[in-house]
Amino acid sequence: MTVIQRIEHWGDVHHAKWLDVIRIVLGILIFFKGIAIVSNTAVLQDLLLQNNVFGFSGMMASVAIHIVGFVHLVGGILITLGLLTRFAVVIQIPILLCAVFFVNLSRGFSMLNSELWLSIIVLLLLVLFWVIGSGPFSVDHQMKRKPRR
Repeated sequence: MTVIQRIEHWGDVHHAKWLDVIRIVLGILIFFKGIAIVSNTAVLQDLLLQNNVFGFSGMMASVAIHIVGFVHLVGGILITLGLLTRFAVVIQIPILLCAVFFVNLSRGFSMLNSELWLSIIVLLLLVLFWVIGSGPFSVDHQMKRKPRR
């Protein structure tokens, strides 16, 4: 049994049911953030080009914003349903790392920067659900429980 399998097994065994409510709220939050990203692509593209943190051209910034929006939309739905939760969380973590260290931290590390604090909390919750998995109220759990024919 590898280390990753041991961590997954420990997370499956030690999962409190109330954490499923937090997982569902987290998935909905990420989904709505994806809607906000997709609906404001022009503003986000201008913001990304203005800060020029990554040195993107206009086309590359547009592609990056659309990819992030798509990943948030699909990942939010998967996390909410508890379907492929660990995979959905893993594809969200690099986006949140970039949001914390490159986008939100450039605005200043203060109590007034609520977007930074929200990003940090979401990042920590993503790491938590990467370790403990989806829980008993999820599609993953129902698929494991159902006897195969």
